Amino acid sequence: MKNLIQKAKTLVEALPYIEEFYGETIVIKYGGSIGDNDLHDFARDIVLMKFVGIHPVVIHGGGPQIGSHLKKLGIESEFIAGLRVTDEATMVVAEMVLVGKINQKIIEAIQSMGGKAVGASGKEGKMILARKLNLDTFASENGIEIPAGADLGMVGEVEKVNPHLIKVLEDSGFIPVIAPIGFDNEGRTYNINADHVAGKIAGALNAVKLILMTNVPGIFDREKNLLSSITESEARELIRQEAISGGMIPKVMCAIEALHDGVDKVHIIDGTIDHALILEIFTDAGVGTEILL
Repeated sequence: MKNLIQKAKTLVEALPYIEEFYGETIVIKYGGSIGDNDLHDFARDIVLMKFVGIHPVVIHGGGPQIGSHLKKLGIESEFIAGLRVTDEATMVVAEMVLVGKINQKIIEAIQSMGGKAVGASGKEGKMILARKLNLDTFASENGIEIPAGADLGMVGEVEKVNPHLIKVLEDSGFIPVIAPIGFDNEGRTYNINADHVAGKIAGALNAVKLILMTNVPGIFDREKNLLSSITESEARELIRQEAISGGMIPKVMCAIEALHDGVDKVHIIDGTIDHALILEIFTDAGVGTEILL
């Protein structure tokens, strides 16, 4: 009986959040570092969101999977400032893995749970207009040193998002699943950081939330305490103190940019926790770290 009562209390706790987010868009970045074992829980959470009237939009990464496939082909991966150097051969593999493999796997998981999902890259519907990443600017903004004359090749950044296709899919009852590939006005294809894509799409959709799912609990202070909530100024101070470092810096900077683009809140959560998405959206305590202006 106690378990039944607890379940009832959980449903009651979720009600005000269902009311608050009904009809709203929430953009979720599903990290490539999250294992396949967690995918079905994630898919079930996404379908539940759609069934209660929320519009989830999924952006996915795939760095580890791309690296594994390149290794099988005998292609060495080179990184500069944490980003994979992408020549033409690497770009072909990246697009194949992101669009042809990971995207389809997420769609299959969502549809196995009763949802309707449609996959796309940023090239469909001219969704993501991209340009070559300015590595000097990226390194400067993230406090990273780079070798002189470094070149990432076909690594891009978002210049503009056209959200029309996403809105059509949302309005038609579909869950968009988007691979972080874009192209420029000359038709050149670019591999783009998935956090960056998720932030830009969230801004273009006026999303109420951007949730970055990764394999770490969230943001920690200098004493290694998990922070449930921080502001932009506090985040920048933690970067200065090197409490936020490495790959977490681009995530935090992406979050701050999304907030300035109009997203209400950004959350960094551990996607390996069972039903982390539901815990974050529909409970008072939540999980991970929320970032606010």
